[in-house]
Amino acid sequence: MATPESPYGPSDHSSLVGGGKPVRLQHLAAAKAAGTRLTMITAYDALTARIFDAAGMDMILVGDSIGNVMLDHGSTLPVELDEMVVATRSVARATTRAFVLADLPFGTYEAGPGQALASAVRVMKVGANGVKLEGGRPRVEAVRALSQAGIPVMGHLGFTPQSVNTLGGFRVQGRGEAEEILVEDALALQEAGAFALLVEMVPEPVAARLTETLDIPTIGIGAGARCDGQVLVWSDMAGMTSWRPRFAKQFGQVGEALHQAAVDYGQAVRAGTFPAKEHWFDS
Repeated sequence: MATPESPYGPSDHSSLVGGGKPVRLQHLAAAKAAGTRLTMITAYDALTARIFDAAGMDMILVGDSIGNVMLDHGSTLPVELDEMVVATRSVARATTRAFVLADLPFGTYEAGPGQALASAVRVMKVGANGVKLEGGRPRVEAVRALSQAGIPVMGHLGFTPQSVNTLGGFRVQGRGEAEEILVEDALALQEAGAFALLVEMVPEPVAARLTETLDIPTIGIGAGARCDGQVLVWSDMAGMTSWRPRFAKQFGQVGEALHQAAVDYGQAVRAGTFPAKEHWFDS
């Protein structure tokens, strides 16, 4: 946590959530009460985490989306806890202000509170400030156990990627009668001690209802503008590929710029223009 600040972005965070101090649970709760929008983005390594932290992100999620984004899996399901531990350690070391959350991957908490606690302890020991897990009322006892053990827990409802097979693919959730189930699940997670709720791919009015109903902050992704905050996968946000989900906006074209930099480097090596005299030592 005591790493040098990135040269990118502002160094003065006094106007952001928590001021210049590390973001804590009380700052997130105060932001909801004040109507201040919260920002969250994913990161999986120290290089990007340091940049996003310096840019003023309130929360950095070490997501199990590492499976899709970094490991070239077709879903999050193959991600192992060991992989999450390595990624979380890297992100935590590079972060000085943002609240670092680590996903508990598929198969590491479903067996019950004991398994959930053992898994959460592993990522907390390497620097996470809290964990995120998917599911509603079936996860209440796990959330309660983690909260009572002093581990902050963010819930995750709506489209839950680890349940993609039972949900019938990447589909919007919470429509029709499912809205009431979603609300009841959210209230149950809040009662069990969850400090926030990630709401993914649900109709905008449903997400707005959850935000109005809950005392804890809601973080939306594909859930409209009336959540208390927003999260995006960093590669979608930065335009690392030509494709993006419908709910994401590309705020840059980093993939294209990186591709061109690699092309220029290769051409310079082949042409013999790199390295030049200023890049070597005479003695």
